[in-house]
Amino acid sequence: MASPLTPSFLGKPIEICIVTRSHKRTLSSLCNLGIGPWRIYTCDSSNTTDQFYRGKASEYALLLCFAELPGGMVYEVIEPLVGGAGGNIFEDWLRVKGEGGIDCSPPNPHNRFIAETENMGFSQVHHIAYDCNNIPWEQRIKAFADRGMSVALQGRWNKDCRFAFFEDEDTGTTFETIAFEEGYDYPEPDEWFPAKEGESTEEGKEKEKEKKDD
Repeated sequence: MASPLTPSFLGKPIEICIVTRSHKRTLSSLCNLGIGPWRIYTCDSSNTTDQFYRGKASEYALLLCFAELPGGMVYEVIEPLVGGAGGNIFEDWLRVKGEGGIDCSPPNPHNRFIAETENMGFSQVHHIAYDCNNIPWEQRIKAFADRGMSVALQGRWNKDCRFAFFEDEDTGTTFETIAFEEGYDYPEPDEWFPAKEGESTEEGKEKEKEKKDD
């Protein structure tokens, strides 16, 4: 028997996220589709509090990239960083699924796409974030818990942005809810991609520094 349709609490989808091992490669592909420019930030224990991973404190480190889309939707790209002192669901996802959902078993010579792209590390959609109709934070957590989903990862980034992720085994996907303090706006990014006119990319800055050192 089909399950009855319960009242929705998810509200409006506000963000779609791709997880990758190489944010620059992924951003380049998305820019080719006209998605961008991108704000790039680091999310780690220096600017993120209440960091928890599967119920335990975890000083995870992530690279966050954001691009605004028409209609208020945000595109996000996340790259888990090796330097993080704790686990995170994005590293879990890449380790188990592989990027792009590509089978990590030996190459199949009869599947040209898999054979040619297996080692390139394609990205894939990891989660969609919802505003949960802006109900109070604890009510959001309870609404997910009432449906059998506990918090898989959470944190408070730059004091004004609270986030929590919930994994659903039945659908094999992840849901996020985000709450912003009133008047929230993006802080100045660590980097823009593509670089704004008159600004150097991080790679360019490194090369310039090397030339000066020589």
